Amino acid sequence: MTKQVKDTPAKSHSSHWGAFSGQWVDGKLVITPHPIDPDPNPIIQNFPEALRHKARIAKPMVRRGWLENGPGPDDRRGRDEFVEMEWDEVFDLLGGELKRVKDQHGAKAIYGGSYGWSSAGRFHHAQSQIHRFLNVAVGGYVRSVNSYSAGASTVLIPHILGNYEDMTRRNIGWDEVVEHTDIVLAFGGMNVKNSRVAGGGISRHTEHGDMIKASQRGAQFVLISPLKSDLPDEVNQEWLPARPGTDVALMLGIAHTAVTDGTHDRAFLDSHSHGWDIFEDYLMGRSDGLPKDAAWASGITGLKADDILALARRLPGKRALFVVAHSLQRARHGEQPVWMASVLSAMFGQSGLPGGGFGYALGAIANYGRRQNAVPIAGLPQGKNGVSDFIPVARISDMLLNPGAPFDYNGSKMNYPDIKLVYWAGGNPFHHHQDLNRLKRAFAKVDTLVVHDLAWTATARHADFVLPCTMTLERDDIGSSQTDPMMVAMHQMAEPFGEARDDYAIFTGLAERLGASDAFTEGRSPREWLQHLYQPTYDGLKAKGLDAPDFDAFWAAGEVMLPQLPLDGGTLRAFREDPVGKPLPTTSGKIEIYSTTIAGFNYADCPGHPTWMAPEDMVDEVSPLQLVANQPASRLHSQFDFGGHSAAEKRRGREVARLNPKDAEARGIRDGDIIKLFNPRGSCLAAVVVTEDVMAGVVQLPTGAWYDPQDPTEEMSLCVHGNPNVLTRDTGTSSLAQGCTGQLTTVNVEKFTGNLPPIQAFDPPVPVIRPKPPKLEAAE
Repeated sequence: MTKQVKDTPAKSHSSHWGAFSGQWVDGKLVITPHPIDPDPNPIIQNFPEALRHKARIAKPMVRRGWLENGPGPDDRRGRDEFVEMEWDEVFDLLGGELKRVKDQHGAKAIYGGSYGWSSAGRFHHAQSQIHRFLNVAVGGYVRSVNSYSAGASTVLIPHILGNYEDMTRRNIGWDEVVEHTDIVLAFGGMNVKNSRVAGGGISRHTEHGDMIKASQRGAQFVLISPLKSDLPDEVNQEWLPARPGTDVALMLGIAHTAVTDGTHDRAFLDSHSHGWDIFEDYLMGRSDGLPKDAAWASGITGLKADDILALARRLPGKRALFVVAHSLQRARHGEQPVWMASVLSAMFGQSGLPGGGFGYALGAIANYGRRQNAVPIAGLPQGKNGVSDFIPVARISDMLLNPGAPFDYNGSKMNYPDIKLVYWAGGNPFHHHQDLNRLKRAFAKVDTLVVHDLAWTATARHADFVLPCTMTLERDDIGSSQTDPMMVAMHQMAEPFGEARDDYAIFTGLAERLGASDAFTEGRSPREWLQHLYQPTYDGLKAKGLDAPDFDAFWAAGEVMLPQLPLDGGTLRAFREDPVGKPLPTTSGKIEIYSTTIAGFNYADCPGHPTWMAPEDMVDEVSPLQLVANQPASRLHSQFDFGGHSAAEKRRGREVARLNPKDAEARGIRDGDIIKLFNPRGSCLAAVVVTEDVMAGVVQLPTGAWYDPQDPTEEMSLCVHGNPNVLTRDTGTSSLAQGCTGQLTTVNVEKFTGNLPPIQAFDPPVPVIRPKPPKLEAAE
């Protein structure tokens, strides 16, 4: 499909998982990490094989059933045939459909949430492109808010501490951990596979090395997780394998011990917190007759009471850092561990100290714990959205299945919009959403589903319009993050695959059909947009009297280093130093141990202070094991699952689950077997590694393997590839945040003894002969 590429000199490029260079040598693309990166992410090696993989989409495709019958609900999505079409035909047809929906139902009938990481580039950033197009050419769209990673904490933290970005990006710095921290309680761990990724790019991966430096200085790391691998071996000095989802009970046991011993910092609580007395009544059992002591916590967590007491008594007098991973709040009642960790931080007087206090999600992503840049970085302007309706991002199936139904969110009573057209670019909901069989039913309800993608993901296979887009190596862009000092010129290294176009070109073609091309493009070519987006950075450098290369010089050099601001601890440190003069932006101006605002919402599943609430998914005879569906190490979510590095980490072509020897022996399972994981929501196959690094009673299967139903025509077909989201529950964390709960569920596991089904996830559909198109109004 493509010509042999001649040898080329190395060119700079960037991705969410690292800066690198690429060059063609003997017809092969060779990827080399940036030389300043001390711990490069091997995920960058997914690029070479992904570039021309058979899973790439070569031509625009339209689903046969849509062409035959026109727009409307259709349960054949995901199992229908596709017809190849020319770009101009697709633009005419899709332009007409967008016009029909807007004219008949208004822009509020279009969902453009389009959630996903997409590209690290600032211009060819799919979400920015689709939002700009829908705002400018259609008048707006129903949007999504928050993220699958931090849906609960994003809503909770502003109530109890203040601005979410300030608390995650400015509160605790890695340099401070190296220098000051005495003990880290890592609830959910600080796995370096997670901190090797950063939105917008990362030039130096330092988290692993920083943890080692802190440990060598004498800092103690305590891992609270069902997975021993959630801290690097070099610093994993103590592993407390608490049962998944019981961290709040452990935190309460620690807090109870401190109060009983009188080692909590009552003076700090009085001066810097709100609502301690109400919470203390709950903690000590005065309000409900149940003291939350170490013995009580032991029965819930599975840890020994003496170990809980000992841990609590190691904290007083130490610079203590309480870290809560994203994973803890990706579960039912996920707000509670985040809230309770902030209470522990305040109880021991640590909030706002360098290297101490509440370190939400430190180690969860490489954007956190780093300095901020001192000059601006521009993004593509998205225009004004004329639609005010939105949903919490993880409630998409609820919305599509229940149009008009009421739901609670952050103190408001809302109703789900009635969506006729879903437009997706730069993401794969069949990776990140839960209960995929339910998601299939949800997508069957809309009139039209449009997807831009570079490869045949399950989302593309469920679409009515499949528009092939380029990958980053096939276009020029600028890679940059506000927390990384290197701005990278992302040079094109290959011609587009087949007839793929970049999102900007696709939306320009559609904007022409809708009479909005001038407004969308502003008369700029992609190169002119890059020059325009670089200008604020150039101006910022020049204003500071620093070396400010113009765009052409920057592009030729491949990178420019940006100045950064010193670590200052943000609003929390300023509040610690001056609680009266620099209050927190909370209702009380203090750390909210008890929130009158949240209490006033009267949510049974999120009361006014941190509370232990048992999970809804409890082990039983039907589902006797807890499933931990965490992030993968071999790719970012599901991106380039067909890439070389990701494929090499699979076994027998399937995702790898991990199981404790006791649970394996009880089921006659051996290392390397293929196992079946199942519960009432679905089932999947995976290869298995039997290891002591997973606590008994738990099976771990990472997300990201492309959904691959053995028989797409079946309602609940077996996923033969190992996607755990056929098993997870699609419900909100609570009425407060309505966040994703995909981290934990319960399952059964058995050895798979049948004929092993083939992996078909990466096989493109075979196009069929075009049927007669429906009669639709063409766009003017």
